[in-house]
Amino acid sequence: MSFSVLAQDSLVQVIDTAEVYKKYREDQFYLGVTFNLLTNKPKEMEQNGFSGGIHFGFIRDMPINKQRNLSIGIGGGLSMNTYNQNLFVGETTSEESIFDIIDSSTDYDKNWLSTYIVEAPIQLRWRTSTATNYKFWRIYTGLQLGYVYAYKFHFEETGNQVTQTDVPEFNKYRMGLTFSFGYDTFNFYFYYNLNPFFNGDAQINDSPIEINSLKLGLMFYIL
Repeated sequence: MSFSVLAQDSLVQVIDTAEVYKKYREDQFYLGVTFNLLTNKPKEMEQNGFSGGIHFGFIRDMPINKQRNLSIGIGGGLSMNTYNQNLFVGETTSEESIFDIIDSSTDYDKNWLSTYIVEAPIQLRWRTSTATNYKFWRIYTGLQLGYVYAYKFHFEETGNQVTQTDVPEFNKYRMGLTFSFGYDTFNFYFYYNLNPFFNGDAQINDSPIEINSLKLGLMFYIL
């Protein structure tokens, strides 16, 4: 559909709205902040202090229906996360990994894990937007693949620091389910990691350490 108006004795052609809708898509930059929880923790393992994450990237939108309110989104981004907890990760003099729970009688200052991840979100996207309406409801859900390109386990007490950046039992590949919903720029965001942080060789008292993560927060989508 197109229309025209008469201005200053000349016919002015206005934008063909049918063509606008035909090319409409929701390519977006995203920025997220999350509170990070550890799940499937070993007995006596607990989080302490604040554990959070920052996530940002870009998603390409590919509509799959005529109304263009349903689409597939594929993108790339970076994620930085911290986990404050009491799982000590070190190594022996023969460079074998040590995994142990820091008990309450130990007086220590810090013990945390930080991860830096390259991520590839794959989403099924539904929204109430149009080519001319930029404030709308949305529900995005899907799979998120990631690779941990850097990480650090850090323990600190008076007169002693232990830092590990090469732990053979640590899984660098991440895979999780995502779900976000909201209106306009502000959206609630959920992420659940499907594979554990460590492989089966990481154990405490002959039991595998199968911790993974649940992230809860806000996601901001910017056109």
